[in-house]
Amino acid sequence: MSKITKEAALAYHNMGRPGKIEVKPTKPYSTQTDLSLAYSPGVAYPCLEIQQNPDEVYKYTDKGNLVAVITNGTAVLGLGNIGAMSGKPVMEGKGLLFKIYGGIDVFDIELDETDPDKFCETVEKIAPSFGGINLEDIKAPECFAIEERLKRTLDIPVMHDDQHGTAIISAAGLKNALEVAGKQIEEVKLVVNGAGAAAISCTKLYMALGLPKENILMLDSKGVITLDRPNLTPQKALFATSRKDVNTLEEALRGADVFVGLSKGNILSQDMIRSMNPNPIVFALANPVPEISYDEAIEARPDVIMSTGRSDYPNQINNVIGFPYIFRGALDVHAKAINEQMKMAAVHAIAELAKQPVPDTVNNIYHVNDLTFGPRYFIPKPVDPRLITEVSAAVARAAIESGVARTPITDFQAYKENLRQMLGQETKLARTLHATAAKHPQRVVYAEGGHQTTMKAAIQAKQEGICQPILLGNPDRLNRVANRLKLDLTGIEIIDMRADKEQRRRATYAKHLAEKREREGYTFEVAYDKMYERNYFGMAMVENGDADAFITGLYTKYSDTIKAAKAVIGIRPEYRHFATMHILNTKRGIFYVADTLINHETNAETLTDIARLASNSVRFFNEEPIIAMLAHSNFGTDTTGTPQTVHKAVEIMQKQYPNLAIDGELQVNFALNKTLRDEKFPFTRLKGKNVNTLIFPDLSSSNNGYKLLQGLSPETEVIGPIQMGLNKPIHFTDFESSVRDIVNITAIAVLDAYVEKLIEKTKSAQ
Repeated sequence: MSKITKEAALAYHNMGRPGKIEVKPTKPYSTQTDLSLAYSPGVAYPCLEIQQNPDEVYKYTDKGNLVAVITNGTAVLGLGNIGAMSGKPVMEGKGLLFKIYGGIDVFDIELDETDPDKFCETVEKIAPSFGGINLEDIKAPECFAIEERLKRTLDIPVMHDDQHGTAIISAAGLKNALEVAGKQIEEVKLVVNGAGAAAISCTKLYMALGLPKENILMLDSKGVITLDRPNLTPQKALFATSRKDVNTLEEALRGADVFVGLSKGNILSQDMIRSMNPNPIVFALANPVPEISYDEAIEARPDVIMSTGRSDYPNQINNVIGFPYIFRGALDVHAKAINEQMKMAAVHAIAELAKQPVPDTVNNIYHVNDLTFGPRYFIPKPVDPRLITEVSAAVARAAIESGVARTPITDFQAYKENLRQMLGQETKLARTLHATAAKHPQRVVYAEGGHQTTMKAAIQAKQEGICQPILLGNPDRLNRVANRLKLDLTGIEIIDMRADKEQRRRATYAKHLAEKREREGYTFEVAYDKMYERNYFGMAMVENGDADAFITGLYTKYSDTIKAAKAVIGIRPEYRHFATMHILNTKRGIFYVADTLINHETNAETLTDIARLASNSVRFFNEEPIIAMLAHSNFGTDTTGTPQTVHKAVEIMQKQYPNLAIDGELQVNFALNKTLRDEKFPFTRLKGKNVNTLIFPDLSSSNNGYKLLQGLSPETEVIGPIQMGLNKPIHFTDFESSVRDIVNITAIAVLDAYVEKLIEKTKSAQ
């Protein structure tokens, strides 16, 4: 983890537009009609609907997705009472986390008010604006009274995250740490160093999990809190002990099983940890300096099971694992509160998630491959994309079952899918592809079987039931890679195409290839040598019926792959070219872009083939193609070069396919702006239609076009390249492809193979 300097932090907050959050409109506003609907006179209608039925506010406004992050600046991070305005950067940061992890809008509100009653009165007055209230950085003991009153007086979720966020995450961590240690919560002895808001709330939640009160020792700055201590607050009195034999932290830790530190750094010594019971559990949560460093704790007790609040050590207790998803679940059922049942549901969901296989995206971010449940991993990582579905759904379900939900969820599977789609983790298109492929799994060969990305993708595709994977490569090497990455290759076939036992198969494939290309320079000897190459061998497997589809591209140059595909598989007889397409799933909808990979040089015949292939591929995805053929000019304004070539291709396509919605040559802005296009060129065959397919005039513009959009709009999902025009399902990836990219291509390859089989079956029947 890089060191954060003052200069870097100030520059981050000041660069470009100051601050970290902004407000963006969610409805059209470009015309006078839009503005009239958004404000006067149109806005009167939803106002009257809400007057008649107050719950309609969730239907017509952002209330159901809007949280107020409110502070008075009396306990800001580790900075103390620095005032409301000084706490604003923290509240903006909290708003950013709400948005990126939970998709929740936030207004940060800094109240210059330290009197608890006046603070509450202000919050109560502004509460109608919000679907939930997140209290933040308010000092104890006032925070207890403030939260208690607001939970009583408001009918929306209220949570003081400094108390309950840490409590929920650490309770999930404690639950799992005890399982790793082989200890029962009813039997362990707990020492809590710190008696502030977080410590009190954490300890209460541990008790709700089953920890006996008499097994708890809590310390504040004066030492162990005992019953004979004068002037105890009600919160501290709850955990006061009658024991007379312990006063200091050192004495409290002797024979203890669990230490939870919510105090200050470097107060825990190695000798103190050595005095604890076997397999001690140490949660050193002071930030940025823990009560004892991870390295010191491991050195003192190699059997320690440890967590900190820092991201550069294992098992980080981080509130971001909880609050975005707790509020997400509460907001989505229009809950009246966040109650104990909802908090406990979050605890169990977080704890259970740590026991599940870790997604590849998480491993990649942390540059590890060994995140499995155990001493070094018993809390999910903050970036785990499954948190929003598992925790939010658990909280929403608990809200419904406990009676605080206004709008129950009836289909939780659909709800989880909507959450994934909202944050861009999964789209309807990808879900449909995977689900359809899983109904018709095929045998898919992966060229680069020893590449860890390919291996992970093959395993995931198998787990999803998409295909029966076959990996090409040396079995010993592949198994070593799998063992190093802790991957399970059970049920996955591995073929060493260079092994002696594959000699007969190589010879058969070579014979077929030589016969097929005998007038193109292929002798048996030449073809046989080619079968030692993964692309030739894998494609030959498909060509000869030993597999249904082939995926390649992580290692090989495209030019070599294209050469092999033409030789072994061949182009469909009705075309003279083959091509590739990328699918771009954008905020404006799905666009199909071609040709993105294959044809460096184009003429009218090439572009005609690309347009025909694209048209068929778009229909393959159950859409009607609306095709714009692009150039740097519109409809004959430039009669030379590329525009003239595109013009000829359009002329051919319109003559051969009079019912196809295709036109050009068009500049891309006219292609995508229906109003502008129809006003300027009312004669176009695209009139009144939204273009969904873009045919670029050459490979350079097409490839750069889709990559430009991807780079400028990270939320755009890109699927591809998708092969069009070969005789068999041969599909490509590239060295940048992620596991998810390859699984998506696998699903398409499976569907391609399945459709091809249906076509062959139909032909045979005829």
